[in-house]
Amino acid sequence: MKRLRTSLIASALLALAACGHEPAAPKLPALPELQTLTVGAGADTTGRSWDGVVEAVQQADLTAQTAGRVTVVNVDVNDRVAKGDVLLRLTAVEQQAGVNTARAQLRAADAAASEAEANYRRYAALAGGQYVSRAQIDQARAARDSAVAARDAARAQVAQAGQQTEYTVVRAPFAGLVSARRVEPGESVAPGQPLMAVYAPGALRIEVQVPQSEADAIRVANRARVALADGRTVDAAEVVVFPAADPSTHSVGVRVTLPVMAKAPAPGVTAKVLFPISGVSPAAAVSVPVGALVQRGEVSGVYVIAGNRIGLRQVRLGQRSDERVEVLAGLKAGDVVAADPVAAVQALAAQRKAVEAGND
Repeated sequence: MKRLRTSLIASALLALAACGHEPAAPKLPALPELQTLTVGAGADTTGRSWDGVVEAVQQADLTAQTAGRVTVVNVDVNDRVAKGDVLLRLTAVEQQAGVNTARAQLRAADAAASEAEANYRRYAALAGGQYVSRAQIDQARAARDSAVAARDAARAQVAQAGQQTEYTVVRAPFAGLVSARRVEPGESVAPGQPLMAVYAPGALRIEVQVPQSEADAIRVANRARVALADGRTVDAAEVVVFPAADPSTHSVGVRVTLPVMAKAPAPGVTAKVLFPISGVSPAAAVSVPVGALVQRGEVSGVYVIAGNRIGLRQVRLGQRSDERVEVLAGLKAGDVVAADPVAAVQALAAQRKAVEAGND
């Protein structure tokens, strides 16, 4: 009786399992032809990048070298200037008075030196006939030498006063663009006060601070690629790794010189410098083109294709270089992704429509 009951229970369970079994999923139709790419580990993302600021190789912050009041400002921001052009002028009343005083003192010192020279010559002529003592000749010689030294000092005072007068005219140190104007006519300035800033737009560079552990690898690679803020990428014309590290931050400076460009970036904008050195583990070193990404708010993803199936997969992104972006998680080498997300969505919709039509 017990054996019969067990057999009945087993039969009932098998019947229930058979009744609850869902029919096999219908075979999916083939996907329309899509442009795909195979994710590979590799060389496109082997590198490390740091952010830097574009600066002009030739730039100057002009400051006041004498006190005065601004009388005229000839240029403004974005104006092109040639070397030696007058940018602004200061009042020169005190400076000119100093020049006049120094010149008057020079004339007095010159007269005193001439008189001392004449006296010494007279004493020297009388010395042959022993009409004057040797002590008198020595005194005349000392007076002459003292007068000559005073005249030389007066000449130096004239040169110094003249230089102060020249400081009242501020000129462009080189040909370039005015990047800043910090004074207005009528404003009083003191020595050391900023007046203007000028830079030459031709030669540009970027200086970045890298960890000291990466300095040797960058020095060996001796090349870099710069991604500008407007999306352009250029190869660096020169890479210079500083020989010493900063003792406070233990980082090493790297100077990257930009090539000559028709539309050069403005100094002060940020840029990313990518050095071709090992920066990620081989397992994580996969990348995809930027055009293959799908952005849904703050979530990034790609359409992954496996046989006749296509699905959106979330990915975690890393560094961007040129037109590719590093994928830290969500993809592995060998995965096939759709190169065009829009075409992938259309293919997925067409496949679903074909399945619905087959069910009807």
